[in-house]
Amino acid sequence: MKIKDIYDMAIAEGKKKDPRGIKGVSGEINRLKSDYNELSSEEKKSFDSERFFNPYADTRLLFGDTSKEVKVVMLGIDVDVGEVLLADKLKEKGQRIDLLMSHHPSGKALANLHNVMMMQSDITNIMGVPINVAEALMEKRIKQVERRVHPSNHMRAVDAARLLEIPFMCVHTPADNHVVWYLQNLFDKKKPETLKGVLSILKNIPEYRQAEQNNAGPKIYVGNPKKRAGRVFVDMTGGTEGSREIIEKLQQAGVGTLVGMHFSEDHVKEAEKHNINMVVAGHISSDNIGLNLLLDSLQKKSKFQVIACSGFFRHERK
Repeated sequence: MKIKDIYDMAIAEGKKKDPRGIKGVSGEINRLKSDYNELSSEEKKSFDSERFFNPYADTRLLFGDTSKEVKVVMLGIDVDVGEVLLADKLKEKGQRIDLLMSHHPSGKALANLHNVMMMQSDITNIMGVPINVAEALMEKRIKQVERRVHPSNHMRAVDAARLLEIPFMCVHTPADNHVVWYLQNLFDKKKPETLKGVLSILKNIPEYRQAEQNNAGPKIYVGNPKKRAGRVFVDMTGGTEGSREIIEKLQQAGVGTLVGMHFSEDHVKEAEKHNINMVVAGHISSDNIGLNLLLDSLQKKSKFQVIACSGFFRHERK
């Protein structure tokens, strides 16, 4: 399998597990094409036309010959200059590495992180929040994230990979879509009565059991084990944390418990204010689930080896 094949398959699998469904993803791409047609010829020159195929702006091929055959992938939750140097050191020792893959975005994918966040409007709309309200609240949050990310030194790891000639890509939202799909189906099927039940379901998952051993297991942030869970909403995809104001709207839509990777203090205070339970499953452990599920699909097509680093550990599901 070539680098481009892995990339294309990761995006295709991400679309299959997208909470909006294939129809929702197609709708976004069609709106994007319509917006593109309204641009001036000068604006079109700088437009990222890859978005017509790949709607996940935080997932990109960052460096390397995409026609290269892949036998070994080194994969980490975060890949920065240190991980690039680690890959180079392993290669010096005779370890083959054909592709360096990061979960969290880098380079132009990090600079464009905010562009994937509007999908959260569609997701909360599915949960019962009016789309006009969801979009208005998300627009404010998207601008905040854009301002926060814009001054970052986005290209450090990409430049290191280029100088050391190590192909590099990042796969963010397609993997996060997988963990949302997996957990939401699990909660919908098992319907835990209490927050204790929510924790019990999470702690029975290998990646969360591993996190517990590292003192980073699932925790209740708002509520207590005896509180009834009500309708559980898994909120883990769409770039990064959404608007804190959306919590009130979710409560009004009938959501009883939010399960997420992480929540800011502002989000926690908002949940307390509106009496909505909040369970943090864990950030890196949730990322692990998404990546493992994605890899399960990719490795059915090609038996490439995975070298785990930077917080990632491989767990295969049969």
